[in-house]
Amino acid sequence: MKQIALDNQSNLIRRIRAKLATKRRETTAIKKEHEGNQVALEASHKTIAGLTAIGLSISKKIERMKAKKQQARESHMECPHKMQARIQEAENTIQEQHLVIEALIEEKASLLQKIQGLPEENGAPAPFYDEWEEEAEEDPEEEGLEDIPLGEGEIVEE
Repeated sequence: MKQIALDNQSNLIRRIRAKLATKRRETTAIKKEHEGNQVALEASHKTIAGLTAIGLSISKKIERMKAKKQQARESHMECPHKMQARIQEAENTIQEQHLVIEALIEEKASLLQKIQGLPEENGAPAPFYDEWEEEAEEDPEEEGLEDIPLGEGEIVEE
């Protein structure tokens, strides 16, 4: 009986050792799988960090582009106002020049009147103003142009 009990215990120990070996293999496989998952997780974290950095860079670029676009819009809005101001300034300058010209014309007329009045004030006779007769223009045909002989080969324009 002792022998049977010992055999039973030996069989029990072998089964327990076999289960222990199986559990150790399963644990080793789980550890390897866990390590692989951890490596993949770290790689995933690095990828996410890289993509986040790229996303932030793109966001900054988009913000800069939006700012440039807004500046361009503001510049285009200011341009007509600046042009209108320049046009108004030019119109004002032209008006001022017209006023100066009118003042100069009036001053010229006043000076001419004074100059014309000077001889009369000094007792000199008034200048002789004679109306010029306009001579009537003669018709080129009346001057005898048709009498001029034409050389051969010359082109006559009528």
